[in-house]
Amino acid sequence: MKRNWWPLIFTLILTAFTAYLALDTFVLRSTMQQNATDMNMDLFKTTASGEGASSPTLPGPGRKHNNPTETEKTQPQTSEETPETSLSASETLPPETSEAEPETSEVPPETTKTPAPSETETLPPETTEAPTAAPSDLPYTPVAETRTYQDENISIVLNTFYEYNTMIYAADVKLSSAQYLKTAFAHDTFGRNITQKTSEIAAAHGAIFAVNGDYYGAQETSYVVRNGIKYRDSIFWRDTLAIFPDGSMEIYYSPDITLDWLMSRGVWQVLTFGPRLIVDGVITADENTQVEREWASNPRTAIGVAENNHFIFVVTDGRTAESEGLSILQLAMVMSKLGAKTAFNLDGGGSSSMVFQGQVINKPTTYGDNAIRERGISDIVYIGY
Repeated sequence: MKRNWWPLIFTLILTAFTAYLALDTFVLRSTMQQNATDMNMDLFKTTASGEGASSPTLPGPGRKHNNPTETEKTQPQTSEETPETSLSASETLPPETSEAEPETSEVPPETTKTPAPSETETLPPETTEAPTAAPSDLPYTPVAETRTYQDENISIVLNTFYEYNTMIYAADVKLSSAQYLKTAFAHDTFGRNITQKTSEIAAAHGAIFAVNGDYYGAQETSYVVRNGIKYRDSIFWRDTLAIFPDGSMEIYYSPDITLDWLMSRGVWQVLTFGPRLIVDGVITADENTQVEREWASNPRTAIGVAENNHFIFVVTDGRTAESEGLSILQLAMVMSKLGAKTAFNLDGGGSSSMVFQGQVINKPTTYGDNAIRERGISDIVYIGY
């Protein structure tokens, strides 16, 4: 009987195939899984050492994994060069921020320089420089810094205003006695055509404040009494100003009085020029009584009194592009606004000049040529000892 080998051969083949499948399932897959696990471990080690610390996830498409052996070789060098790239270092402030921060916190640029609101309210910026006249009490708004002088006998507050297209310099003077209102001649000499600048005469007498006088030296006649001394007794057909020892002022028309009568009353100063501006609080200058020269705009000088020993002086610029000058009526209106009850016009034009503590305050124009310089005059009225 012939034996059939095919079933045996088929069984062997089936057994071999089954063994192959078992080897594939349990051996090859285990090896692949181990390799994959090793690769993941290498990647984790690389990330923890600093490479890719900013992104702990797997690199995206197009990026290469570092070879594990290369990473192990380069790891020490990277940690030495960039020690602050670790995760703990990245949480601290950058070096520049940490250096600048203490300066900002210790000295805030704005809050330390700006005073607190309470300090600002308790320190008015303007009123401290003019103790005797607050800006709200002034009839005009000053256009320059207020200047002051104060001692036990003399108080001077000097302000500058702009009115009628003209710069106006006004001095409010309070004295304990009229003896501090004085006059002086050029070169300390009485006579005709003897002249000297206002600032020079003021300096020679130590004047605190001074304005030009009546320019008596340009005239042959007029009443002249200075510091109680009579120098000339001849009628000049103009108004005459008399200042008395009690600090009062009176204005007369020269032909209506005699100088002896004034001297009998102990007159302290007599100046002749005019016209009168204010008498008993009433403005006396008007368009009908002014001559052409008085109506025109010119530099002016005036003296007035608000009450005994409370004097008001005004000097104005004029004949320049900045300052037109005042008419006599405008000058009277300014003096009235400043509180003068009696006011008198002194020499003007190129003679108008004001000196305060050695400095020429106004801009004198000499001889009509628009040059800003002082003119030689015969005399001054000044405040001093």
